[in-house]
Amino acid sequence: MDISSLSLTELRRLQSKVETEIRRRSDSAKKDLLKRMQKLAAEHGMSLTEVIGQENPEKAAPAAPKKAAAKPAKKVAAKPASVIKFRHPENAAIGWTGHGRKPQWVIDWLAQGKPLDELRADAPVAAA
Repeated sequence: MDISSLSLTELRRLQSKVETEIRRRSDSAKKDLLKRMQKLAAEHGMSLTEVIGQENPEKAAPAAPKKAAAKPAKKVAAKPASVIKFRHPENAAIGWTGHGRKPQWVIDWLAQGKPLDELRADAPVAAA
């Protein structure tokens, strides 16, 4: 089949048919394999659930192992809450730890030529 001569619409239609056929064949192969495995287990006097050790034989084939199951999870210590070092001059509920980007109110404060020390949380509230 020469697909280079197909239009985009025809290619998409073909793609959909191919995906449907792949799913159908995959499902069929899984069912056939499950029947063969059940038959083999029965020949040995067992059920498939006894061989696999699971309740539901439909879910007998495990999916790819998850990374979380492969390694035990590491316990990560929680970070302590950051301590507020600077407070907004008009609203004490707004603070800044002194780390990361400076908030706009700190930038404005410094632009007015006022010292950053006046905004310290342990200092008395400065008048604007």
